[in-house]
Amino acid sequence: MSQDPLVIFTPSGKRGRFAVGTPVLTAARKLGVDLDSVCGGRGICSKCQVQPSYGDFSKHGVTVADDALSQVNAVEDRYDRVRGLKPGRRLGCQATVQRDVVIDVPAESQVHRQVVRKAASAKPIIMDPATRLYYIEVAEPDMHDPTGDLQRIKHALATQWEIPDVTLSPALLPVLQKVLRKGGFKITVALHKTDATAAPQIIALWPGLHESGLYGLAIDLGSTTVAAHLVDLDTGEVKASAGIMNPQIRFGEDLMSRVSYAMMNPGGEVEMTRAVREAIDQLTQDIAADAEVDTNLILETVFVCNPVMHHLLLGIDPVELGQAPFALATSDALSLTARDLALTALPAASQIYILPCIAGHVGADAAAVALSEQPGQQEELTLVVDVGTNAEILLGDTTRVLACSSPTGPAFEGAQISSGQRAAPGAIEAIRIDPATREPRFRVIGCDLWSDQDGFAEATTATGITGICGSGIIEAVAEMRIAGLLDPSGLIGSAEKTGSDRCLATGRTHEYLIFDGTAEGGPKITVTQGDIRAIQLAKSALYAGARLLMDTRGTDTVDKVVLAGAFGAHISPLHAMVLGMIPDVPLEKVTSAGNAAGHGARIALCSLAARREVETMVKQITKVETAIEPKFQEHFVNANAIPHATDPFPNLLTHVTLPDVSFNSNGEDSGGRRRRRR
Repeated sequence: MSQDPLVIFTPSGKRGRFAVGTPVLTAARKLGVDLDSVCGGRGICSKCQVQPSYGDFSKHGVTVADDALSQVNAVEDRYDRVRGLKPGRRLGCQATVQRDVVIDVPAESQVHRQVVRKAASAKPIIMDPATRLYYIEVAEPDMHDPTGDLQRIKHALATQWEIPDVTLSPALLPVLQKVLRKGGFKITVALHKTDATAAPQIIALWPGLHESGLYGLAIDLGSTTVAAHLVDLDTGEVKASAGIMNPQIRFGEDLMSRVSYAMMNPGGEVEMTRAVREAIDQLTQDIAADAEVDTNLILETVFVCNPVMHHLLLGIDPVELGQAPFALATSDALSLTARDLALTALPAASQIYILPCIAGHVGADAAAVALSEQPGQQEELTLVVDVGTNAEILLGDTTRVLACSSPTGPAFEGAQISSGQRAAPGAIEAIRIDPATREPRFRVIGCDLWSDQDGFAEATTATGITGICGSGIIEAVAEMRIAGLLDPSGLIGSAEKTGSDRCLATGRTHEYLIFDGTAEGGPKITVTQGDIRAIQLAKSALYAGARLLMDTRGTDTVDKVVLAGAFGAHISPLHAMVLGMIPDVPLEKVTSAGNAAGHGARIALCSLAARREVETMVKQITKVETAIEPKFQEHFVNANAIPHATDPFPNLLTHVTLPDVSFNSNGEDSGGRRRRRR
C-alpha cells in the first residue's frame, strides 16, 4: 500500500503526510505551520502565498517532481491577472498536494514575521564617502565650438571644481542631454571614485541644484537573514534598518546543504542566485519606502557575506567551496554596478562594493567584523566571536590576528529545536529557572514583562506564546544546568532524580516542560534531549574553533571576549560561559559588539579609506582551517560537556555553582541508550 505524499515546510522544517488533494493551507494548519490567511481560504486575500521548490533534496530525502502540486486553477489565474503573483508563487488555499513536495513559506506570508535582530551600531564613523555631489554650470552649445555635451560637462568640472578628468557611466548617456536642458545647463552630478588616484565616474545627474540627498545601503547577507541599513551618505546617519529571511533557506538551512543542492541539481546555483537577488530588490524597495526615500537616490551598496553567499550573489557556482582546498573564484574586493548583478530596484549605475574574503571558509563578513572591532589594534589578546549558522572567529592583538570559521549549524537560530522558531513576537527569548523549585519564568519577544509578573497574560494576548528562539534555547539549557536538571554530559534527569515534575519521560529520555498552552489551543514548549544534543553540537563546534586559534597562538587563555551578531546582542555572558560556548574569562571582560559585520559594512560604505584599510588588513590575517586540523575533533569531543570536560572555568565558578549531578545510571549511556552487557 503506497504512502500518502510527504509535505515538508521550510523554514520551520515541519513535515507530515497528507492525502492527495489536500490544500496546502490545510496541511500547514494541521502541522502548526505559521502560514497566514485572512479570507478563510477563498483566494481573495493572498496572505497564504507559498513557494514550492522542485528538484532533488537529499537533506529531506525527497525528490520533488514538477507535478507535486495541482495545476494553477481559475481562482489563482484570476488573482494573478488582477493583482499579480510573484513568479513561482501559489495560493496555499488553492494549490493541492499531489506528490511529495517541499514548500517555502515566505516572510510576508507568516503571521509571526521575523524580527531580524541586527540593529545598526551607534559607533561613530569617520565620513569619507566614495560618492559626492557637485553642482556645475555648463556652457551652452555653440555652432562655432562643436564639442559634445559630455565634453562641456568635463570642462565645467575641471574649471569649477579642479577635477581634471572624469568618465560617464554608460547607463546615463541616453538621459544626459535631457537633464542638461531641463536644468538650463545647470546641473548636479554625483561623482564616484574607486580610490584616491582613479578618475571619478559620473553615476547620476539632476537638473539644477539637487537637494534631495544621497543614500547608500550596507547589507549583511547572511545564510539565514539579510539585514540592511539605509545610510545618508552625507552625514552617515542610518535612516532606516530592515531585514528579511534569506529565501535560499528553502534550498538548505546551512551552507553545505546549499552547495550540495547546487551539486545535485543542474542549474541549482542559478536558482539560488536569482532568489537572493530578488530578495535584495524587495528589501531595497521596502527599506526605501520605510524611510520615504526614492530608490533612484540609492547610489552605493556595500555587501558583506560568507564565501558561499558571496559566490551565489555573484552568480558563481559554489561547488569548489564544498571540497578541499576550498578555492574561492576570487578573494579580492570587488567594485561592480547594480546592472552587473541584475539588481533592478537600484539605478543601473548604482555602485556595488563587496568586501574581500579572508579565505575559502572565512568571508567578507569576517573581514567586516575585523574592520569594525580591530582585533589587531588591541593590547589585550581578544577573541571576537560572530555566530550565525556559521561561526566566524577572530583572535588577535597588536602582534598577530588569526581567523577561522566553524560550522555551528542553525540551532543557535532556533532551527532543529523541537519547539524552536526564529525570533518573532511571541517567541521565548529569555528564561530563568529557580534552582530551589525548578520552576521557570520567561520573557517573550514583544513583551517586557516576565511570565510571573502581573499583566503578562494580558500583554501577550496579541502575540501568544508561540515557541522558543535561539537566545531562549541557549539560556534554557544553561539554566537547566545551573538548576541541576541537566548533568555535565548533557543528560536531562527524571522527575524522581531532579525532584521536578516538569521533567517528563519521553521513551528512554526526558524533556523539561517550560510552558503548556494546549488547554487553550496553544503549543506545549519543552526542551527535549534532542534539543540539548543539537545545542551541544553547535557550541562544541564554536568552542573547538576558538581553541584551535588559541593553540596556534600558543595559549590556554584569552584576555577578552567580544560577542558579535544577534547572538552577542541577546545572550548574557554568564549563560554563554555556563554552556561552554566561549573560553573562561572574567565576566566583565565579555562584551557585546552588536552586529559587527553590519557595522563594518557601514564603515566601508561611508569611508573610502576604510575600504583600502580592510583590503590591506585581510592579507595580514592568518587563516586556520578547521576542516583539516587534527586537533579539531579532540577539542570538539571535550567541548561536548557542559561547560567542558577538561578546561577549567575558575572565573565562571566565582559567579555560579554548577551542581555535581549525574543522571547516567541503570546501564544507560549519556544518549539514553542501554549499553550492551559484556
